[in-house]
Amino acid sequence: MAAAATAAEGVPSRGPPGEVIHLNVGGKRFSTSRQTLTWIPDSFFSSLLSGRISTLKDETGAIFIDRDPTVFAPILNFLRTKELDPRGVHGSSLLHEAQFYGLTPLVRRLQLREELDRSSCGNVLFNGYLPPPVFPVKRRNRHSLVGPQQLGGRPAPVRRSNTMPPNLGNAGLLGRMLDEKTPPSPSGQPEEPGMVRLVCGHHNWIAVAYTQFLVCYRLKEASGWQLVFPSPRLDWPIERLALTARVHGGALGEHDKMVAAATGSEILLWALQAEGGGSEIGVFHLGVPVEALFFVGNQLIATSHTGRIGVWNAVTKHWQVQEVQPITSYDAAGSFLLLGCNNGSIYYVDVQKFPLRMKDNDLLVSELYRDPAEDGVTALSVYLTPKTSDSGNWIEIAYGTSSGGVRVIVQHPETVGSGPQLFQTFTVHRSPVTKIMLSEKHLISVCADNNHVRTWSVTRFRGMISTQPGSTPLASFKILALESADGHGGCSAGNDIGPYGERDDQQVFIQKVVPSASQLFVRLSSTGQRVCSVRSVDGSPTTAFTVLECEGSRRLGSRPRRYLLTGQANGSLAMWDLTTAMDGLGQAPAGGLTEQELMEQLEHCELAPPAPSAPSWGCLPSPSPRVSLTSLHSASSNTSLSGHRGSPSPPQAEARRRGGGSFVERCQELVRSGPDLRRPPTPAPWPSSGLGTPLTPPKMKLNETSF
Repeated sequence: MAAAATAAEGVPSRGPPGEVIHLNVGGKRFSTSRQTLTWIPDSFFSSLLSGRISTLKDETGAIFIDRDPTVFAPILNFLRTKELDPRGVHGSSLLHEAQFYGLTPLVRRLQLREELDRSSCGNVLFNGYLPPPVFPVKRRNRHSLVGPQQLGGRPAPVRRSNTMPPNLGNAGLLGRMLDEKTPPSPSGQPEEPGMVRLVCGHHNWIAVAYTQFLVCYRLKEASGWQLVFPSPRLDWPIERLALTARVHGGALGEHDKMVAAATGSEILLWALQAEGGGSEIGVFHLGVPVEALFFVGNQLIATSHTGRIGVWNAVTKHWQVQEVQPITSYDAAGSFLLLGCNNGSIYYVDVQKFPLRMKDNDLLVSELYRDPAEDGVTALSVYLTPKTSDSGNWIEIAYGTSSGGVRVIVQHPETVGSGPQLFQTFTVHRSPVTKIMLSEKHLISVCADNNHVRTWSVTRFRGMISTQPGSTPLASFKILALESADGHGGCSAGNDIGPYGERDDQQVFIQKVVPSASQLFVRLSSTGQRVCSVRSVDGSPTTAFTVLECEGSRRLGSRPRRYLLTGQANGSLAMWDLTTAMDGLGQAPAGGLTEQELMEQLEHCELAPPAPSAPSWGCLPSPSPRVSLTSLHSASSNTSLSGHRGSPSPPQAEARRRGGGSFVERCQELVRSGPDLRRPPTPAPWPSSGLGTPLTPPKMKLNETSF
């Protein structure tokens, strides 16, 4: 009774050191001495045997511990011999159990073993590290108008403001509220203002977008990457980013290098100086949410799935907006911009002739081709054959449709007036095609069914695609990527899976399994084989990535290099040498993730089945390790861009005009609704979408795709 009273008071009961203790760990019996179990102070076992932890005994009187007996065996052996023999046990499992039992010497030894394989300097592919920049201070709003700009055929003022939020006029109370809280992420969840949201590169320049500001870096041959331009702090979260870095000494002078950021329906454009600094050009208004922002030459292009396109020309300083059909895909070839639309048509815009049509506000939008089945063109890729062939320059276009079809069309030099001709059709997808790429050697397509990838080997004769002996199937694989989809092609804006690479070289996919993952996998787009894997050197989750192809140096024998850029949740930027990884291809294990690696990745998130009555809301990558996931097929639930639920669905035309929904959702809408808006409406209701505000980005569902 005295011993029981002592244990109840929290004082360790002192039994004989040689007392035999019987344990039942997960149904397996172990026997050891009290001295063996308690030689590490303040451990689970010392607390258990002292009475500070209540015990549960089995029918034989052995102390029951509900843990894995397989992992417990090497732990008990360590307590007996002070030696570690982890054969047959995974290191992370052993570390987890050692932390549970509070065995500090064993935990430290296991952590040191892991540190032998990991370095804060990264692996052999680690090429550079840029620390987080200084967060810019808040600046007061300022207003100024410059020069009349053409909008819809009439002069319209262009606001020049570094910090003014779009569509707010005088910020007033709302502006002060934004100073007090961090702008929400597109998932509706708060996020760190210093995390990397978007990364893009062009030639030897990099642009990195954070929540409320962006920075630009330039690679100099002798001094490496240098910070060239930091923007002021904005009042609104950056959702899209574009960069152009033409060769030094171009004809456009200070407008030869530009960076643009967009949120909602407005675009802010800066001109960059090669030696450092930048100046604001202006703020341009598209009128509808900007979904794609990019440069074609020196023209800034902004498009929306509602069917509106905006173009800004660096020579004429002219901003022009024009209505076309609802846009579901795009690609650029030379000075031509090709637009795939939901009516099955492919339109092209000659942006080089843009200044010649300023007076009548005509962008020279012409229909190039119409799909035979009039399915929506949801993915587009243009390949220009080399001009060295005797027959001239062919134009080859591969496109995917909302019904899952993949088609290749070609334009002969002799038949320019008759338009492209249908060359080949593949019907191997049952879901809308979200990505496609036609290159010198391969045709690659990705559909919305868990990012199912199909690849073919392209046969060419004198540089032109040929039917003899025809395309050869190479691979069919999936890539797991549990990520929110708020950008083009079924990916989030900062985590585009690819494929990346020059059109005549081998392309790669970039795999990020879970939103909070710190490890990325690089895989060949032709076969799915793993090229390499990289892990953040500081342990911070990777929030954005892209692939940059830098020009070679001026040294003799230098060649262009391909780099993987990863932005982290703590604001840092890391660079990885993919050229070296591609040169050593075959040394890494083939295929995608192993079963063990997949389970390790999924430990960072919580898989939950979708609720039948209400959609699950996911979140963008964040330092939080727990994320709720929902299936891609639940994307048809009615949602609103403003985040409200239960609101009545607007008519189809109004929903398309006002914008909303992810790219995958709109592809699925095209399948349900039919290829042509002029056809009779189908009985299936259209998912509702409402008008979102730039300051409250839409909540996006976390879907399951495969990588």
